[in-house]
Order: sequence, then C-alpha cells, then structure tokens
Amino acid sequence: MSEPAPDDAATPAHLDDAQGDRALFVNDTGELPLDTRRVLVQLLSGPSLEGRRHARLWPILLRDEQVIRRRLADLFLELVLDRDLQVAFTTQVAAEELDIPILLRRAQLTFIDSVLLLFLRQRLTQADSYSERAVIARDEIVENLMPYERAASTDRAGFSKRVNASIEKLKKHNILQKLRASEDRFEIAPTLKLLFSAEEIIALTALYDRMAAGELPTLARQPVDDDEDDAP
Repeated sequence: MSEPAPDDAATPAHLDDAQGDRALFVNDTGELPLDTRRVLVQLLSGPSLEGRRHARLWPILLRDEQVIRRRLADLFLELVLDRDLQVAFTTQVAAEELDIPILLRRAQLTFIDSVLLLFLRQRLTQADSYSERAVIARDEIVENLMPYERAASTDRAGFSKRVNASIEKLKKHNILQKLRASEDRFEIAPTLKLLFSAEEIIALTALYDRMAAGELPTLARQPVDDDEDDAP
C-alpha cells in the first residue's frame, strides 16, 4: 500500500507556475502566482475582500482558499469567509497560551461608534428581509442616533459632530460605502453581518435602549479626534 502524499503535494498545479523561471520580479523567491498574491495583499491591507467590489479577486480566493489559509496562519491570522455573502476578511488568531505578535490594528470604538454599528446592523437585517439594498442617508443616521445624545453627555452640536466623525470612521473601514454621485448616501457593507452575533445584537440593543431612556449613568465624554486605532 502506498503512503499518502504530503499536504504540500495537494497544492494545485497552477501554484507552482511562479517558481523558478516564472519569477515575477528580480530575486523573487515567492511561490504563488500573481493573482493569488493580489488576494493575499487585499486581505492583509483590508478591511475586507468582497465579491461585488473585487470581482476579479473573489474567484481566485475560492480557488486557492486552502493555500491562502496556510499563508495567513504563518502570520497568526485566520481567514473568515462567507460564500453566501461573498465576504472575506482576516482576524487575529486567539491562542492565550502563545505569545503571539499582533499584526492587525484594532479600531478603537467610542460609544457613538458602537451605537452606530448596531443601528447599521439592524438596518442591514431589515433590508435583507425585503431583499433590498441597505442604503441609508447621513441625515437619517443622525436623526436615528439622537435618542443617545444624553447618554453621550454632550450638546446637540457636539453630538452631531461625533456622529459625523463616526460615519467617516466607518467609511474608512468600508462598513459604509459611498454611493456614486452622492456624498451623503451610503450602502451598508455585508461584512457587518459577520461582526455581530444574534446574541450580541439582543444584548447591545437592550443596553443602549436603557441608556437612551436615562436608566444608566452617562458615559464619560470622549473627544471626537481620539486616535482611531490602537497601537499594535
């Protein structure tokens, strides 16, 4: 009986094409072809790779998923992939027993950031139930977050400024994607579906509703220009 081939032998034949005389540039010691490397770069630069926005890269990701997972694991990263939503992104591996260097930068969320994320997640679910695109306007966001003004411990003008700052932060991370020919209307990215579980949505909704009703102490004021990312 012959022994099973090692795992590397299962690598698709096309992944060997970039080796040897198929190097992509001078002193290239890489093993992956150009399109697969582009997928890795998009995943590492983030915040996500989406089938609709990255139509050329998505089928490459599906084709070379296992190889890409191995390359990311070498960096202590894990691939999160949803074929139905056509969304993929990387997360830091959780292993408390290891002293893992942190590669990904975590976005620092203020109270308004988290309320906005939850609101957008709910709107995304609502749009899905009607098979509609999750499109929302800036004014609608500000209006729906107004009940949390008191919990944010700020004046009306300051609160609007914070909401707009949160909108800009979510635009930067592609959670809100600006529609063409419109500066104040956005589509909510499907990536957001993967960031909140059903249990978290229920718990956060209850907490923020209590805050909006004044049943909990208000949160400490945070400046709008806080750093958006924690250091690695």
